[in-house]
Amino acid sequence: MNWNNTTHRYGSLSISLHWLMLALLIGVYACINLHELAPRGSDLRADLKTWHFMLGLTVFALVFLRLAVRFVTPSPQMNPQIAAWQRHFAHLMHGALYAFLILMPVLGWLTLSAEGKVIPFFGLELPALIGPDKALGKSIEDIHTTIGTVGYYLIGLHAAAALYHHYFVQDDTLRRMLPLRKRS
Repeated sequence: MNWNNTTHRYGSLSISLHWLMLALLIGVYACINLHELAPRGSDLRADLKTWHFMLGLTVFALVFLRLAVRFVTPSPQMNPQIAAWQRHFAHLMHGALYAFLILMPVLGWLTLSAEGKVIPFFGLELPALIGPDKALGKSIEDIHTTIGTVGYYLIGLHAAAALYHHYFVQDDTLRRMLPLRKRS
């Protein structure tokens, strides 16, 4: 399989980044939701929050690589072509997903900064983006939480659209993003 996108199919770099980002997002959401089940003050609860931060910042780093690949290589054409309004909606949805992937880690980083907490990243301590301000930190955290909920819907709509195209429209939307399997 080619690393670069072609006019007919996404390349292995785009495909790998797409599915890696999904795995990271599952980890981000799992860590923050599971931390609520751990006893307050426990190491498990603290570790899950730390992993939430680190995986979120990994998403932040990778989204820029993903955007670079998207702008440097061609986007595969859909076969058959879709209506202009559907193409417009797909572009809006992708824009919203990319905004989500950038905004959420930044809001998390700002929250930790405003709360005066360490920003962990796999053994490193990242610099604070703003000075300590508990009230501002709480406000940013509330926005982060709300957008996190919106993220469930964005990701769900994206997946539903891919499945709709695959099973009902029967075009190649989903197949273009799936890894190739060896034929028997």
